[in-house]
Amino acid sequence: MDSLNERYLTLVRKKENMKKLSCHCGEVEVEINLLEFEKFIRCNCSICKRKGSVMSMVKNENFKIIKGKDKLKIYQFNTKVAKHYFCSICGIYTHNNPRSNPKMTAFNIGCIDEVDTFSLKKIHIADGQNHPLDKK
Repeated sequence: MDSLNERYLTLVRKKENMKKLSCHCGEVEVEINLLEFEKFIRCNCSICKRKGSVMSMVKNENFKIIKGKDKLKIYQFNTKVAKHYFCSICGIYTHNNPRSNPKMTAFNIGCIDEVDTFSLKKIHIADGQNHPLDKK
């Protein structure tokens, strides 16, 4: 019985940790297993400064596309290692797999309805203009 209770509690905790991310039109939906946001990031690389989003990150296994995988398009540039995903219908950037850590997924905080990105404090600026993989 204890084993059954432990499994149930694990499932309940996992459900409580789930955040839903969606694009503007709702064609793309993602579940993110996230206990709490560890940090908020903005990047000053050529693409991130243009899209202006605030991001956070999770391990790839904690990021699951549950709807609209076929609606996602990938944009790659420069070294073509990072993968930037956006909805092909509404154009919203949803997430990316950064070249600095491909085992992680960065995601657009603005795509989570209950998060007010304008009230966030302590947003870390990632120096994408001087990326270590660009150094010779």
